[in-house]
Amino acid sequence: MSTSAHLPAEPSGSARTGGTVTDRLIEANRKYAEGFADPGMDARPVLNVAVVACMDARIDLHDALGLRLGDCHTIRNAGGVVTDDTIRSLTISQRALGTRSVILIHHTQCGLESLTEDFRHELEMEVGQRPTWAVEAFRDVDQDVRQAMQRVRTSPFLPHTDDVRGFVFDVTTGLLREIDPQRP
Repeated sequence: MSTSAHLPAEPSGSARTGGTVTDRLIEANRKYAEGFADPGMDARPVLNVAVVACMDARIDLHDALGLRLGDCHTIRNAGGVVTDDTIRSLTISQRALGTRSVILIHHTQCGLESLTEDFRHELEMEVGQRPTWAVEAFRDVDQDVRQAMQRVRTSPFLPHTDDVRGFVFDVTTGLLREIDPQRP
């Protein structure tokens, strides 16, 4: 599927024509900063919630969930998988910054559904070193959300595990579908 991405326009009168995407993003940041006013917020999320989601570029979490700046902590990675690093971030979010709820969001048409752990072996063959991390590929998105909920609920580091809910975001409709933690 081919999509076009919105890129900030090249700055007019720029000395750098044909700059990199990063150059264009840095220029967009300069323009953003010109009108920026310190919102005077604390690092603690207003809604006391942390959202763990896939890094997929098709998902605009703030718009999809009706969130504003300062409402939540957002933790994103490939697949929205609950890894040791995700637990690390959630632990800091809960213990140091007051969050109490966790929302887990996977999505339809995820790239991890087409990968296998062979990806690690292929990387090892290419670069001469086996990655220390697992790919965490899956075939059943609903079951992977259940596994993610279980990992959060059973972590000894997280004091608040009573409000952990998991969802699948449909990339074609924009709707969330809640996953029952028990098999249907």
